[in-house]
Parts: sequence; C-alpha cells; structure tokens
Amino acid sequence: MTRFALTVEFDGRPFMGWQRQLHGPSVQQALEDAIHAVTGERSAVHAAGRTDAGVHGLAMRAHVDIEKTITPFRLMEAINARIRPAPVAVLDCVAVADDWHARFTCIRRSYEYRIVNRRAPLTHEAGLAWQVPQPLDHIAMADAAMRLVGRHDFTTFRSAHCQADSPVRTLDLLSVERIGERLHIRAAARSFLHHQVRSMVGCLALVGMGRWTPDDVGAALVAQDRSRLGLNAPSDGLFFVRADYPGDA
Repeated sequence: MTRFALTVEFDGRPFMGWQRQLHGPSVQQALEDAIHAVTGERSAVHAAGRTDAGVHGLAMRAHVDIEKTITPFRLMEAINARIRPAPVAVLDCVAVADDWHARFTCIRRSYEYRIVNRRAPLTHEAGLAWQVPQPLDHIAMADAAMRLVGRHDFTTFRSAHCQADSPVRTLDLLSVERIGERLHIRAAARSFLHHQVRSMVGCLALVGMGRWTPDDVGAALVAQDRSRLGLNAPSDGLFFVRADYPGDA
C-alpha cells in the first residue's frame, strides 16, 4: 500500500463541491471514479478542505492509498487521462509517509476571492469572478479587513449549517489588492468555518460600496450573531489557492 499526495486543480462550476454528494457531481467523486478506472480499487480521496458548490481550486492537496504498484508520474498521467471531460487535473503526485494526512497534517489553508469591478458583463470570467458594477473603495475595504485579522469568535461569519465544534478561529491574513478593474482578496488561516471567507468578502464589499464603514465590520464581528451579517458573497469568485504542511519551502 502506498499513500500518494495529489495537487489538484478544478473548475468548480459543474460540481456540488469537493465532497461526494448524493444529489449531484463532486470533485471527490470524479477523482475516485478515475482512480478506480486506473487501479480497479475503490479508494477514498481525502482533501485538505471542503469547498462549496461553484468554488474553484488552484492547488487543492489530497491523498489516496493505492495497493497497485504504480509510480507517482504514471498515476498522475493515468488519472488525468481517465478523468476527462471533467474540469479536474492532477498537477503533481508524490509518494508520502503513511501518517501524512491531507487534512490533519495541514497547518495553513489559503484562499483568494476575485472581484471584477465594472459595469460591462463578464464574458471569459463568467462564473470565475464576482462582478460588482458599482465603484468599490479598496482602501476602505483593506482597512475593514484588518478588523478581522487575529483570533476571534467568527459566529457572525459562520454558516448556520457549519458543523465546526467552535466558532473561534485565528485569521492570519485578510488583504485587499486592486489591479485595474480587478480586486483580489486573500485569506489565510489554519482552518476556516463554513462560508467564513465568502461572508467576510461580502461585508468588505459593502464597505467598498459605501453602505458600511470599517467600524461596522468590527461591530458585526463583536456581535457574534449571524443575523448581523451584511452580505454573503457568491461562490463564483472563490478559489482554494494552497495548503501548507510542515517542512514545506
């Protein structure tokens, strides 16, 4: 038995999310079906994190245990050949120690949220970014983002369906950068609550529109009340960027 670590890229638009679902296609199912076609084995693929329907992945880390003798390169090539036409690709595959776990060994997860701030409709990026037509003040958004960095009770920014034992999380990074008509919001933490990133982005967007102030974001955080959430951003613009592990460069 060999444990393989996979780095996976995917377009989330056709999927109900990463995790296998009874009511629709998932990234996990696409990978597991491809691996079964390659090896004849029904092997579970474990990921660094779960993503909602429509959320994308640039470098999701996952692992799978395979009994068949196969090199990492051959496994990667075979999965990529079998998984077509699903918009999923294995970018890297390496053999790892038996106790390496994509979820439990992970020490940091990073997301990026993409906003296109223009009135013209999206063409190439439809479903890959959130279009906000009204002008956004990214300086005010960055100010508001700093109110959320650190260790807090994020109940306000937590989905009512979140299954985490505690709403307390330590947010290592929440930054806002504008490049022309595009805004990139980056978030990093050891772990996130269900909908936390999208909820934070939605409130930052309200600040950018002038409907909220940075102090309103701080007040929503302190309230620890989901009903105080201003806006939950759509899934379109959210990307899982990377997962970090001990010993990574």
